[in-house]
Amino acid sequence: MIFKFARLATVGLTLLYACQTPASEPTAAAPSVNNADTDLIQRGQYVAQLGDCIACHTAKGGAVMAGGLELKTPMGTIYSSNITPDPETGIGRYSFEQFDTVMREGKTPAGENLYPAMPYPSYAKMSEDDMRALYAYLLQDVTAVKQANLHADMSFPFNQRWGLSLWNWMFVDAQPFTPDPSKSEVINRGAYLVQGLGHCGSCHTPRGLAFQEKALSDAGSRGKHYLAGETVEDWRALSLRNLWTVEDTVQLLKTGQNRFATVSGNMADVIHHSTQHFTDADLTAIASYLKSLPPGKDDLPMPSVAIAPATAPDTLFTTRGGLGYTQFCADCHRPDGGGVKGMFPPLNGNPGILASNPATLLHITLTGWKTAETAAHPRVWTMPGFARLADDEIAEILSFVRSSWGNDAPAIKPAQVAHMRKQLNPDTHDPRAFVTPRLANLLTASNADQVVRGMRLHLQTKALLPDNVGNALNCTSCHLNAGTVADGSPFVGVSAFFPGYAPRAGKQITLQERINGCFRRSMDGKPLAVTSPDMQAMVAYFDWMKMNTAPGDKVAGRGVGKVDPGIKPDMGNGKAVYVKQCAVCHGDNGQGLKHADGGFIFPPLWGDESFNIGAGMARTYTAAAFVKRNMPIGFHEQFPLGQGGLSDQEAVDVAAYFSHQPRPDFPDKVKDWPNGGKPVDARY
Repeated sequence: MIFKFARLATVGLTLLYACQTPASEPTAAAPSVNNADTDLIQRGQYVAQLGDCIACHTAKGGAVMAGGLELKTPMGTIYSSNITPDPETGIGRYSFEQFDTVMREGKTPAGENLYPAMPYPSYAKMSEDDMRALYAYLLQDVTAVKQANLHADMSFPFNQRWGLSLWNWMFVDAQPFTPDPSKSEVINRGAYLVQGLGHCGSCHTPRGLAFQEKALSDAGSRGKHYLAGETVEDWRALSLRNLWTVEDTVQLLKTGQNRFATVSGNMADVIHHSTQHFTDADLTAIASYLKSLPPGKDDLPMPSVAIAPATAPDTLFTTRGGLGYTQFCADCHRPDGGGVKGMFPPLNGNPGILASNPATLLHITLTGWKTAETAAHPRVWTMPGFARLADDEIAEILSFVRSSWGNDAPAIKPAQVAHMRKQLNPDTHDPRAFVTPRLANLLTASNADQVVRGMRLHLQTKALLPDNVGNALNCTSCHLNAGTVADGSPFVGVSAFFPGYAPRAGKQITLQERINGCFRRSMDGKPLAVTSPDMQAMVAYFDWMKMNTAPGDKVAGRGVGKVDPGIKPDMGNGKAVYVKQCAVCHGDNGQGLKHADGGFIFPPLWGDESFNIGAGMARTYTAAAFVKRNMPIGFHEQFPLGQGGLSDQEAVDVAAYFSHQPRPDFPDKVKDWPNGGKPVDARY
């Protein structure tokens, strides 16, 4: 489960700050901006990035700045407006004075009030120089798009715009930002950006009964509310006060990640479109200002040093929550909760995990998550939604996460999950007939200790059976999530088909012989004694996985599927696919990815630590079928690992590339297929 929690300016709140200009046509004459010079336009483009105009004024798949983005509020639905220089549907006829009035006062040239979803209370703090630069950029450099604005669909009395005049009188301070002479130039610059163009308070400042921000700055008696956190549209925007170290905050705004957290929700778009483009000086100013704010009474303590690596909790294999985490979360977030640097965020000490209000945690778990696409991290990693799990399962897993690795947060109740599920109505459709076994149910088996041991032997084969495993692999390297993933060579029903004829052996074999074949080939090791307690535990786990399967039954999701063997591999393209899609986890030279302590995170694909030439994965089309359905992970939204996504040709190409790299020999290869029928892609 890839919980990615925006820890900072953000946790992806719904864009409640987008501009909604009514579809009334301005009457002013077209302004003359032809003399705006290049420097002014470039400055205006930067101001637009500081204000993140593109995020709200560009609909998904729509033209840039042409509006139409749907913005749901508690009072109804608003649509962002067209701010391209089109003279009929955009702002092409706005004079600077009219534009300035819209930005600072929320009033159109036709005299209509904008909804405060447009953050004009924040933009009022902009300097005139920045306002003129933004005006020049929007009218001179943005492509005009003729696209009519959509009318807001607001419930009564919120559809009566005249009431906004009273709202503005009560809550809007249209005065430009005034530097505090007692503060440094850096702090003042940060305050200007955060309070004004950045409009961070739109999501991170608590709202009053009239949906007004309780404070527009940190000044005065109400300043304690500023950026103190708020829940909007089922996301929790955490407090930004006294945030981390300056360096950590700069890193998160620049890259979408730091050593404590990874942004989520709409904040990923803010990072992508806006903050990653800020100058280092402005990022430092913002971070310095946020750090200068005294913490609120309910703020989490923000660490200034990295949290030490944790160990797997004692409850990992003895509780339903721990086993659920093992099955659905540990591949990405690791048993120690430390995540994988640059890919999947740590869960130990994570503010999104520890928040007393778990809205974001529940939101991400049910609907999924994506990393921000930045220059530093151009690859987008994805966590699928886990809404297919029952409310009590999710509650168990999240409660485990909130109480492990030093985390100390209240347990999640099934009713909380049910409430969020009702709010979000996430998709739970699964077109496949495969039923994912729940490892948590191992605890109810009559031989629970034995089957849990068997599961762990599949999951931790190298660590628990070092004398039998000759490389760095575990059973779960090929049988994903301890054999519970459809088309990931699952164990469901397998024991029902043994004893059975094995063409490679040329005879009937037992399940124990099949298991030992994997030890000798895939793990390049030694067979396990058939009568040993560990072999009995592995078989017991297979028998638990048999469920109601009878010999001859067809089991949905069994094996790894098929790829057309008529597809001819292109080794050159295979190398290119490997570099682009695989090397980040398996290494530039197939060596795998390791922890600092030398332990493997993701397994090697070739070399002495990988499977030998006798393994099924050493065959091009077997490997291609596995890759097609299961690699890369975190690539899209398929349950449970975001796995798969390459085309058949790409899968064949990359499988041919890595399967034919150097790897250990298999001494008994001469005994294989004694009755004929050797596959054409066998390595010997």
